[in-house]
Amino acid sequence: MRTATITIHPAAITHNLNQVKQRAPNAKVLAMVKASAYGHGVKAVLPALQQADGIGVATFDEALEARQLGWDKTIGLIEGVFYADEWQQAIDYDCSCVIHHAPQLEWALDNIPKMDSPTRQVWLKYNTGMNRLGFDDNAIVQVAEQLHAAGYQLILTTHFANADNRDHPLNAVQIQRFSSMLKLLQETVCVEIKGSLCNSAGIVNFTDYHYDWVRPGIMLYGSSPVNNQCAADLDLRAAMDFSAQIMALQTLNAGNAVGYGSRWTATKETRIALISVGYGDGYPRLFSEGAYVCIIDDVRNQHYSCPICGQVAMDMIVVDVSDIPTDIGLNSKVILWGAMPQVDEVATHAGTIGYELLCRLSARPKRI
Repeated sequence: MRTATITIHPAAITHNLNQVKQRAPNAKVLAMVKASAYGHGVKAVLPALQQADGIGVATFDEALEARQLGWDKTIGLIEGVFYADEWQQAIDYDCSCVIHHAPQLEWALDNIPKMDSPTRQVWLKYNTGMNRLGFDDNAIVQVAEQLHAAGYQLILTTHFANADNRDHPLNAVQIQRFSSMLKLLQETVCVEIKGSLCNSAGIVNFTDYHYDWVRPGIMLYGSSPVNNQCAADLDLRAAMDFSAQIMALQTLNAGNAVGYGSRWTATKETRIALISVGYGDGYPRLFSEGAYVCIIDDVRNQHYSCPICGQVAMDMIVVDVSDIPTDIGLNSKVILWGAMPQVDEVATHAGTIGYELLCRLSARPKRI
């Protein structure tokens, strides 16, 4: 049996949620579980998020899955609904929606939920500089007035474009615009309007601006959201181990090339291990020098970092095991990412980010 395996650690997710709550003790937490909980699986993740105040999803189907799994707290549709009939479905399933453009405003005003419906709470999206979704300065006040007059409770929200880079000049611009608009709306529309500014990176980098709701995503799963600190620096624990096993061993002579394109050549006699995982499982294909996996020696209680040799294929990768004990053999466990190497390290070598690696895992690996 092929051995590519994804193991989820709910206790790590709970630990990471507690880190969020310690960093933002006065804010409610909308925990992001969109994209199958960043590849971790909603079913595995929801029990670990019971101390969150709500969850955030990108689609109504994701909201429906969470309700069917028994989640009975707030569900926020962070892109809102896409059709008029989805607005009614959001009401039926007690979802709280983002409103970011005119059609969504029209649907909300045409079909107002009952007073006790969670859909009466809406997240009003303000474009402060990300320039994707949201109302601009010319529209946001009028929209807030219309929604408030219709009986909606408002949470003003926006999204950072560069929160991972604390010193980017747009951060200060977005914070100032958001803070000023929230104050204006509270003074002119309703004093009870709430605010939500910070994603994972904002939670870490902008502690003075957590407002009423924070929206952690990647940090819940043990990946660092900021550029200058790794997950361990932030006391975040990897919620996923991606592993496989050694399926074969070979010895190469100096001058032998290995893999598609013959991109790697042995400079000396080299012992290699074939690992039963590849890009068909979601492991990235392209690598820079320095990429490695971790082979576990349970007998000696040792972990060995072994460099990847050549091109990652659909079903296997090759690693250099010359420097580890010769009795490491078939079926030895290989960690592709987890505590070491961290998914952020793997992503750096692949020229991408940890978010992408987690989200694009295939259905082929066994899940535990």
